[in-house]
Amino acid sequence: MAIEVRPARNFQDVATLLGPKRPDANVCWCLSYRIPSKENQALQGPARGERVRQLVREELPPGVLAYDDDDDGDVVGWAAVHPRADTTFARNRKIPRLDDLDVWSLWCVRVRPGHRGQGIAHQLVTGAVEFARTQGAPVVEAYPVDNEGRKVDLTMAYVGTRKLFERAGFEKVADTDSVLNGFPRILMRLDLRP
Repeated sequence: MAIEVRPARNFQDVATLLGPKRPDANVCWCLSYRIPSKENQALQGPARGERVRQLVREELPPGVLAYDDDDDGDVVGWAAVHPRADTTFARNRKIPRLDDLDVWSLWCVRVRPGHRGQGIAHQLVTGAVEFARTQGAPVVEAYPVDNEGRKVDLTMAYVGTRKLFERAGFEKVADTDSVLNGFPRILMRLDLRP
């Protein structure tokens, strides 16, 4: 399988991965950590998609998309990656800020049904890190669950697992006060500095 990961600049492709089946549904659209909480709670239905459309048009897109070049270039995955300062992680009380570096956060990895179990999540993490590197990120952080190999509910698996990020070279650097699906979330980092 030939997977290409590139910046998320195509709104329709982002909508394929994150959008609802019904336009009026209130799905996350991966906005929960990307925009201020008050704004996130105020956005309803189609307004959520329109906010993502705005983010995709910005100079620095809200993440990366994976395309299957063997399957007519279909979009098969998404990863949210952005400077932590522009996310709610910058003010999150449960996930510590370790230093004053301009770190990037990688907080959501999603693979389309029918394409899971093929290593695409690993390629998304690698592609997200490469994108951050090209933008000058000194460090990329992730906040996965430490599930010790136990099954994570699919709706909560978007944060990734410790094992997923360890395979990409990330190291655990801190515990957090955040818990998801009964599992503790940890802070992992990959240092990109020479």
